Amino acid sequence: MVQLQDSMCDLLIVGAGPAGLMAATWAARCGINARIIDKRGTKVFNGQADGLQCRSLEIFDSFGFADRVWQESNHMIEICLWNPDETGRIRRTDRIPDTIPGISRFQQVVLHQGRIERFFLDSLAEYSDIQVERGVLPEQLDIDHSRAEDLDAFPIRVKVRHLSDDEATPFQHSTNVPDGLFRSSLAKDDTDDLIRKSRGKNGTTEIIRTKYMIGCDGAHSWTRRQLGFSMEGEQTDFIWGVLDIIPITDFPDIRMRCAIHSAESGSVMVIPRENKLVRLYIQLTEVSKNGGQVDRSTITPSIILQAAQRIMFPYKLTYTYCDWWTAYQIGQRVGNNFSSSDRIFLAGDAVHTHSPKAGQGMNVSMQDSYNLGWKIALVINGIAQRSILKTYQSERRRVAQDLIAFDHRFSRLFSGRPAKDAADEAGISMAEFKDAFEKGNMFASGLAVDYGASILVAKPGDSADQGDGTDVGPQQTNGSSSSYSTILKITGKQDLATNIKMGMRFPSFQVLNQADARPWPFAHFLKSDGRFRIILFAGNIASPHQFQRIQTFGEDLSGPDSFIHRFTPLGKPIDSVIEVLMIHSAPRKGIELLELHDVFHPLDEREGYDYGKVFVDDESYHEGHGEAYKGYGVDRERGCVVVVRPDQYVGWIGEVEDVVDLGGYFDRILIPQRG
Repeated sequence: MVQLQDSMCDLLIVGAGPAGLMAATWAARCGINARIIDKRGTKVFNGQADGLQCRSLEIFDSFGFADRVWQESNHMIEICLWNPDETGRIRRTDRIPDTIPGISRFQQVVLHQGRIERFFLDSLAEYSDIQVERGVLPEQLDIDHSRAEDLDAFPIRVKVRHLSDDEATPFQHSTNVPDGLFRSSLAKDDTDDLIRKSRGKNGTTEIIRTKYMIGCDGAHSWTRRQLGFSMEGEQTDFIWGVLDIIPITDFPDIRMRCAIHSAESGSVMVIPRENKLVRLYIQLTEVSKNGGQVDRSTITPSIILQAAQRIMFPYKLTYTYCDWWTAYQIGQRVGNNFSSSDRIFLAGDAVHTHSPKAGQGMNVSMQDSYNLGWKIALVINGIAQRSILKTYQSERRRVAQDLIAFDHRFSRLFSGRPAKDAADEAGISMAEFKDAFEKGNMFASGLAVDYGASILVAKPGDSADQGDGTDVGPQQTNGSSSSYSTILKITGKQDLATNIKMGMRFPSFQVLNQADARPWPFAHFLKSDGRFRIILFAGNIASPHQFQRIQTFGEDLSGPDSFIHRFTPLGKPIDSVIEVLMIHSAPRKGIELLELHDVFHPLDEREGYDYGKVFVDDESYHEGHGEAYKGYGVDRERGCVVVVRPDQYVGWIGEVEDVVDLGGYFDRILIPQRG
């Protein structure tokens, strides 16, 4: 046995699936010394998750690779509902849009998990030297809780084992087609077996000491077990098979997303994929559970296909090419804790499991670590106070609880037998199913996430009630008692921007760049780089009175005693922690950019003025009028001020004159960098 020298890093990520890679991407963009390990020898190449919702694509766009996903993926435009008629024959009964029109500049798409992981890996290589260390298995975890509040401490100690290629390769079943059963809810965790087997060989071990750790290691999470946390919920009786095939069929809607209910044989969901593939989720009504535990050896691609053929009869279905297959049992569970001492965190399947048919698994998992990654990065970099880390559990556990409630209803409606008539109380109402499908579309898009009051969201009300029960309100830190009392009173003014909701993601509408008239979706400029944004809706600055209000605001932000200067590290650009962007509503041709205050077009001695911070809600020569002020619900004359967090969620809204409250918002989050 070879023992490597102890190593140190600021952040250790366990698990290199989409959630882990999202966390690593934040680390790369924020310059964090991070390591990411995975017990598997290779990335995913086939199958696994495939659905990507609007919010996930918006996040990818903020990292700069949404265009790759958009081009390669299959776009989901319409859902067809198929139900049995009075004779029991399945017929198309409805068509509805797959994505609610107008809610995002993106729509739902499907692309297999392997490609998504590739885009993340390419992004990591572009911005850092962080690489996934594969075949590395954690086997021992210790944390010194007494040092959790010591900002310079490395209180986490992880012993890892470097596996051989054979040990790091998951077992595949007897078919020649790759399967995902080793990741399925029907499979037992193999971590302990791997540890036991590798200890008897001449392997290599290493001790990693780290400041922070994120367990993104799946439903069987080793990290969760080491912390002694549990999953709360239930396992249903529903067993589903999954086939990724190029279908040979006379079913007319095979290139549409379909929800098919048969009269007696179960249900199928059809998901058209890239490269002529189609994914079929197939209810396996014939599989015996032998008292609750399914015998995986009885499940094969042919068994799954036969179930699909019964459900889709009289239409024919077969294939010659299968790309991947798996089976799973629906379980809806949420972790009882998402963090330990705000040093070790859990994300993704490690803290919530549910059915995959609503396309939430990969999306919600990535959005967990998207919420967490920037918070850890800013704390490690000495920019933000550690207290912001408490908001991770409050915000994301509440989302997980809402997800499980949604999935509980949706999966039962999908798996149940259709009602034969109004008197059939044991059956599922297809009208109820359609209603749930349509209402669930907003939730499934990822755009309904609404974070509760906290130090990061200046909503009125109680933070514990609006989150998962965790108190994440302002806490006294190093500030004086007088400043603390001011912080406690800060509440944003929601009525100033009726369609920009505090606690929700900042929406996007078309605006024009003031300097060159080019139209853009405004969210294009909310890059995931770790910065907060102050978005000034400057209103009609053609009015002398409004122009003076805006100039005064600029003076308040730019003075040597301003809060922006206080939170900017010495030697760094003034916009390195908090960036100021403007959207005004005056006619573009009547405004001269350089007549605005310097804070809106900072001057760099080498690169000149910054022409990318002032935008206008005006008509484009070629792409029409974005009507941004109308879309945002902001008064075109007076405007307002909005704070957007590094993850694009809205933290505070106020008047142009509310500079004291604006500074107070940041006082409770950031650490002063100068006196």
